[in-house]
Amino acid sequence: MGKKAKTSRKGKKAWRANISTEDIDDYFEKSTKDALSGGSLTSAPTESLFFIDKSKDLSVKRKIEKKREKVLRVDSVLQKNPFVQAVLSSKQKDSKKKKKEALKAKDVVLQDVTRDNSAPDSSMVPIWGNEGQHSGKARQVSKNSIIPAVEVEPPGCSYNPSFESHQDSLAEAVAEEMQKAYKIELGPQPVPLTVVGEVIDEDNKYFIEADDGSDEEMNEENLSENKDPATEKRPSKTKRVTRVELNKRARRKELQRKEAEAKKAEEFSKDIDSLPDILQEIAKEDEEKQKKHLRKVIAKQERLKACPPRLGKYKFQPAPPQVLLSEELTGSLRKLKGCSTLARDRFKSLEKRGLIPPSAKSGRK
Repeated sequence: MGKKAKTSRKGKKAWRANISTEDIDDYFEKSTKDALSGGSLTSAPTESLFFIDKSKDLSVKRKIEKKREKVLRVDSVLQKNPFVQAVLSSKQKDSKKKKKEALKAKDVVLQDVTRDNSAPDSSMVPIWGNEGQHSGKARQVSKNSIIPAVEVEPPGCSYNPSFESHQDSLAEAVAEEMQKAYKIELGPQPVPLTVVGEVIDEDNKYFIEADDGSDEEMNEENLSENKDPATEKRPSKTKRVTRVELNKRARRKELQRKEAEAKKAEEFSKDIDSLPDILQEIAKEDEEKQKKHLRKVIAKQERLKACPPRLGKYKFQPAPPQVLLSEELTGSLRKLKGCSTLARDRFKSLEKRGLIPPSAKSGRK
C-alpha cells in the first residue's frame, strides 16, 4: 500500500476527525469501576460510610496499672525479704508535683500582694500594655545586713558631751591612731632598691683573690696517702652462727611476744576499768567542741558587724570617729563648725553593709 494522500484541514470533515474524546473515555471507565465496586462514594449516604464505635475499651490509666502489676524478678527477690521495702517511682513524681504546686501557690500569693500594694485610683496606664512584662519567677529579696543603716555614735561624739564620755571617745580615737603608727613602725621593712657597698675599680678587679677550694683538695689527698694499706687488704670475716645461738634468738623472740601480749591484756583490762573516766572525757570534749563552735559563731557575727565581707579588690577601711577636740567644744549647736561629712558617711555605710564594693582611697580632698 502506498502512502495516504494528504487532505486539506480547512473543511468541517477534518475538524470532526481531530476532536479529542479522552474525557468521555475516562468517565466511562470510572463509571464501570464504581459499578463493579458497589456504587460511587459520592452518592452513598453518610451512615454507610461512618459509624460510632460503642465497644468498651480500657482507659489509659487502667492500661498503665495493668502494666505495673507485672513484677520483675529483682522486685520478686526483694519481696521475699520482709525487712526490705520496695521504693516506688510514683513517690518521686508526687514530690515533683508537690513542688510545682507549692511554686504556683507562691506565685499566686506574690501576685495578690502586688495587686494589694498597687494604687487602685491611679490614672496611669502602661503604654505598651502587658506585653513586655516578665512572666518568670519573682525576684528574691536579699537578706538584711546585720549592720544597721544608721549607726548611733557614742555619747562622747556629741556637740555637748559630758567630760567622761568625751575623754573616753578621745582615748579611743587616739588609740586607733597610735595603733596605725605602731603598725607602720613595727611592720616588715620594704626591700631596698639599692644595696650600699664600696665601688671597686676596674684595675683592682683582677687582684681579687677567689677561693677555688685548692686547700681542701690538698687535705683530702694527704689523708688518702696516710691511710694504712694493711687495713685495706685485710679481708672482712663473717662470724658463723651456731645452732645454740639460733635457739637463743628464737626463745628470746617468743619471750618478747608473750610479754607484749601480757602487756596488751593488762592495758585492755585497765581501759575496761576506766570506762567511766573515758565517758567523762568524751563528754568534756563534746562540751568543749560546742563551746568552741559557739565562740566561732559569735566571733563571726562580731566580725561581720565590724567590717563587711570581701567584695572587691580593696579592703574596707572604717572612717575615723568624728570626735570634737577640747578646744572645739562650744556647748551650743549654733556655734558648731559645719563640715560636709553626710555624703561620705552614707557612702561608708553602704560599703560597711556590703551593698557596694569598697573603693580605693583617692588623693583628692
